[in-house]
Amino acid sequence: MSTHSSATGSLVIHSARIVDRGEIVEDGWLRIEDGFIVARGTGSEWTAADEVVDATAVAGAGALLTPGFVDIHGHGGAGAAFDDGVEAIRAGRALHREHGTTRAVISLVTASVDALAESVAAIADLTETDADVLGSHLEGPFLDPGHHGAHEPSLLRHPTADDVARLLAAGRGTIRQITIAPELPGGLDAIRQIVAAGTAAAVGHTDADAAMAVAAFEAGASILTHAFNAMPGIHHRAPGPVLAAAADHRVVLEAIADNVHLDPHVIKLVFDSAPGRVALITDAMAAAGSADGHYDLGAVSVTVEDGVARADDTGSIAGSTLTQDVALRRAVQAGATLPAAVQALTETPARAIGRDAVLGRLQEGLLGDAVLLDADLRVARVWTGARLIV
Repeated sequence: MSTHSSATGSLVIHSARIVDRGEIVEDGWLRIEDGFIVARGTGSEWTAADEVVDATAVAGAGALLTPGFVDIHGHGGAGAAFDDGVEAIRAGRALHREHGTTRAVISLVTASVDALAESVAAIADLTETDADVLGSHLEGPFLDPGHHGAHEPSLLRHPTADDVARLLAAGRGTIRQITIAPELPGGLDAIRQIVAAGTAAAVGHTDADAAMAVAAFEAGASILTHAFNAMPGIHHRAPGPVLAAAADHRVVLEAIADNVHLDPHVIKLVFDSAPGRVALITDAMAAAGSADGHYDLGAVSVTVEDGVARADDTGSIAGSTLTQDVALRRAVQAGATLPAAVQALTETPARAIGRDAVLGRLQEGLLGDAVLLDADLRVARVWTGARLIV
């Protein structure tokens, strides 16, 4: 498996089944020039390029070409935690890029407002140099203490206009989403403030019932952070935030398809209940792509056994060891169609963070991100196109 840049010169990939925008096109080809998609078609209409890749020769019969995967919620990989700074982010991103994730939002766990402001400023700088970094995601500190998961409870706080404004200013327009428990004092006002700044507000780590979730979505929240996890579940008299999100066509539901956070039947349920509105995230922590053992997730000590990460003090699931190619296979095994599963890794997450005009599809004018997979959905080659100008 190899990763390549498509940011210079011309590239043609041909003889692939193209999976894009909810459909499969047989015997397709794609042309990328200087990091952007300039043409696509079928058959042998393509013309010579600096590099020509025969998809079938590289990945075998039934080779698939998809847009690059977009992960809007991940915390690390390859032994590196994204909270630990620029080199850790680059190390983790290299691991996930090998597994098809061409672009990612860098998620940060709860820390002090000072520390988070410093981190989002560093990530803002990184978006100017590293093509694959889309910005940051603050998963805390505005979370419900009763659903803190792997976040340090002592660092949680209620949102204030000043704290939210300080974080948004530090991110210089590159904070892509902020997870918030809307029932906290000031929660709905914070959602309005976040959305007014052009950032997605996400409902998560919450005790919200369906009515509160609806209020959050009416205030502008448009993402449900890892559906089902760290929130009330579905009860026949208390439908909770998941069904509220599924019923609202403005809302994208994140899902961790690792068969640990969600049972396969529940993965299928999410796809069935919110077609075209599922974003398959990794929520990966440092242990993704690494061995079992002890790791730190922010201020929380974590032990990974058999690939499952749990907080040492509470036993809560502490992120995943997932990569997006595995999420693709798990989703398909759970019963999602291949086009729907690919859409949940590409177009839908790009739309959730307002980047679908340039990412998530294999269309002329979009960034030249593509993943070549074999018939068993294993990554054979990855291309990342030009840098996204934020």
